[in-house]
Amino acid sequence: MKYLLLGCCLVLASTSMVFASDTITPIDPEKPRKKLSLEKQAQQGRIDSKKLAQSQLDKARVAAQATAEREQDVLSRQESGEWQNEQREKAKTQFDDRAERENKYLKQAQEAAAKEKQISEEK
Repeated sequence: MKYLLLGCCLVLASTSMVFASDTITPIDPEKPRKKLSLEKQAQQGRIDSKKLAQSQLDKARVAAQATAEREQDVLSRQESGEWQNEQREKAKTQFDDRAERENKYLKQAQEAAAKEKQISEEK
């Protein structure tokens, strides 16, 4: 009885495996696929080309919109002249301070040169 039951199970399992292997075919990358006719290949190529062109157009639109937003941001920052005025004032102050230091050092050098002449004339 056990052997009969075991035999039936084996027969059932083996037939189901054969049936499954017939209905399910694995995709073999080495096996060539059905070749399309030239007309269908051309049509598929046109479809792929249109899809690619559309995706590139969409990307270009997104990039253009992002660029326009960045331009607006920069323009809005440039329109507020407070920052530029502050920078100009700061630069002017630094320039004036530098000019004062140069004049001070030049005057000190001239005074030192005059003292050296006086000392050398006295000798």
